[in-house]
Parts: sequence; structure tokens; C-alpha cells
Amino acid sequence: MSERSDEMVSVIRIPRDRIAVLVGKEGSTKARIQEISSCNIEIDSAEGEVTITAGENADPIKFTITGEVVKAIGRGFHPDKAMFLYNDGFQLIVLSLRDVAKKGSNRIGQIKARVIGTQGKTRSIIEDITECFISIYGDTISIIGDFISIKYALEAVEKLISGKKQRSVYTYLESHANEMKSEKLSETFR
Repeated sequence: MSERSDEMVSVIRIPRDRIAVLVGKEGSTKARIQEISSCNIEIDSAEGEVTITAGENADPIKFTITGEVVKAIGRGFHPDKAMFLYNDGFQLIVLSLRDVAKKGSNRIGQIKARVIGTQGKTRSIIEDITECFISIYGDTISIIGDFISIKYALEAVEKLISGKKQRSVYTYLESHANEMKSEKLSETFR
């Protein structure tokens, strides 16, 4: 992020094949993000560069979140799921599988398959229990969720990456489901 006089500017690179999703049908997604954030978004589709500019009256928090929304769409999330980041307490975590496997190795594909599960079952169970969203795109696994739920979803994904059996991950999530709900409830009354 760089600042020029009274405006904030951020340039984010996203995969070129995600540009159309960011723009949306007839520019609808881009327009919706600009309306929510009061930021201007310029897209260089040839380079995959998205420039976010906030003027002097823009909310710096929404400016920062807009960058996260753009990153989330770039990491494979549907725009409606990425927009959850504008809700209080939601965040995006992006795990690079290159950190655990050499580029081009079979290990990345194996990890992705373990997190997805047969017919998407494993990802679906993690999402259902934690109420988070998970996207597996390229060499990354990304999670969107509130700050309480996301730590459980992240732990589940990390267990799968480290080679734990899916069944043990399901057991972990089921055994912590009530704890997660209690944490959310106590946070609500703070």
C-alpha cells in the first residue's frame, strides 16, 4: 500500500482467469465493491493487476478490507462469499502449499485432494461445522470466517496437510463444536 497526498492506493495481483469474476456480469461485482467501500477499482486484465484507490473521505478500514475482498476473489471465492469480509470480525487466511511441497510435486495435488475429500465431503464437513468458507485454488487453500471459527477451520486444514486421517479431523471438529459455539456466544455478550 502506498500513500500519495490525501489518497490511499493499493495494487493487488490476481490470476487473470479471476478478472472476469471480479468484474462480474456487466461490471456488477466491481460496482458493488466500489459502492460498499467508497473506493475506486481499476483493473488491468492483461497483467492481472487491480488498483484500489480511496479518496480523502474513504474509511481506511473499508479500504483495507476491499484489498482482502479482491484477494479472496483472486483465490477462488465466489464474490458473495468474499463480501463476508465486510462483516465485523471476518478475516481471510491464505495458506501457500508451496511452503509444504515443492512446486510441481505430486504432494500439492495430494494435499488438495485430502482437503476436498471424496465428492467434496471433507471440505463440506469443515465448512458446515465451523461456518467458514474454504477455497482450494492453484497452490493455495484459503479460508474466510469469523475470528473464532476460522481458528478451528485452520486447525482442521493444517491437520489434513500434515497427514492426519479425515476421520480424526472430523472427530476433532465435532468435539470442539460446542466449545466454538460457547466462545461465539460469550463474544456476543461482551
